[in-house]
Amino acid sequence: MERMRRIVVVGDGGWGTAMSMVLAGIGLEVGLWSYDEEYAAHMRDTRTNPRYLPGFDLPAAIEVASDLPSLLPGADMLVSAVPTSFLRSVWTAHAPHLPAELPILSLSKGLENETHLRATEILQEVTGAQRTISVLSGPNIAREIAAGMPATTVVASPDPELARRIRIDFSGDTLRVYSNPDLIGVELGGVLKNVIALAAGMCDGMELGVNAKASLVTRGMIEMARLGEALGGERRTFFGLSGLGDLYTTCESRSSRNRTFGERIGRGERVADIASSMNQVAEGVKSSKPVHEIMRKHELALPISHEVFQVVHEGKPPADALQALMHREYKDETTDLIL
Repeated sequence: MERMRRIVVVGDGGWGTAMSMVLAGIGLEVGLWSYDEEYAAHMRDTRTNPRYLPGFDLPAAIEVASDLPSLLPGADMLVSAVPTSFLRSVWTAHAPHLPAELPILSLSKGLENETHLRATEILQEVTGAQRTISVLSGPNIAREIAAGMPATTVVASPDPELARRIRIDFSGDTLRVYSNPDLIGVELGGVLKNVIALAAGMCDGMELGVNAKASLVTRGMIEMARLGEALGGERRTFFGLSGLGDLYTTCESRSSRNRTFGERIGRGERVADIASSMNQVAEGVKSSKPVHEIMRKHELALPISHEVFQVVHEGKPPADALQALMHREYKDETTDLIL
C-alpha cells in the first residue's frame, strides 16, 4: 500500500506539537490545527509554540491553521491530540467537515467524566460509526520526542492493515512504533497510569523514599491490569509499552504533568491552586473520578486509585491516605500478580 503523504494533527498542545515535529521530520506533510486563531497566527509567524512546547522551532513542513477544512485537502489521516475533557465539543464542531473515509488516530489519555467513555469511543460516537478510529499510546514525554531522543510507542486499530501502515509510516530514526490488536487495553493503559502517577508524585512530594515509590508503582501496575481486564482489555497488554512503559515514564519524568501535580499535593498545596497554575491538563486529576466510579460499579479492589480520588476530590490529607494503604488487610502477593 502507498505510503501516507499528509497527516493533520488536531490539537496544538505539547504532545500534538511534538508528534507533528516527528512526522515532519520523517518527510510527511503536516497540518497542525489550533483552536485559537490569534495563537495559530503567532505560531505561523514565529515558528514556535511557546505556550505548550517552548524552546523548539516548528519545521517548515508543518502548516498551522485554526480553520480545519483548509488543512484537510490531501490528508491521509487525522491525529486527535485534544484533551479528553474537550474532545466531544471539539470534534462535534469538526464532524460536518470531515471526509467520510478519513481515519482518526487518537493520542488522548483519559475517560469522559459523565459517560466513562474512552477517547476512541467518543470519537466514534461523534464522527460516525463507520469511521476507523485507532489509538497510539506509550512512554512518550513530549519534550523528549520533540528533542529527537529515541522512544517507542504502540498503535492499536480495528483495521490490522491500517495498524501496519501506521507502524511503518510513523517510524523513523527517533520513534519506533509497535502494534497491538488490543485496542481497549492499549487505550486504558494510557488512562490508568495517570492516576497512579499522581500517587507517585505525592510520594516524591512527601519525600517517602525509593522503597515507597517502587512499592506504589508495582501495586499500581496490578490495579491497572485488574481494571483494564474488567473493562475488556487483555491483562498482558498492561505489561507492555502502553501499560508498564507509560507508567514508568509518567511516574519518573520531571516533565510529567501528573507526577508534578501529585508532587505539589504531597508538599501541601491545594488541588485548586495547582490546577489554576498549570496551562495544560493533568489528565489523572479528571480521570480519577470515573475510575473511582467504575471501581465501585464493578466492585474492584483498587486501593491506590481509591485513595488518589479521596485526596484529589474529597480533600483527604495525603498522610492519611498513606496510613490507609499501609494498614489494609494483609494478603499473599501471588494471588494477583500480572504474569
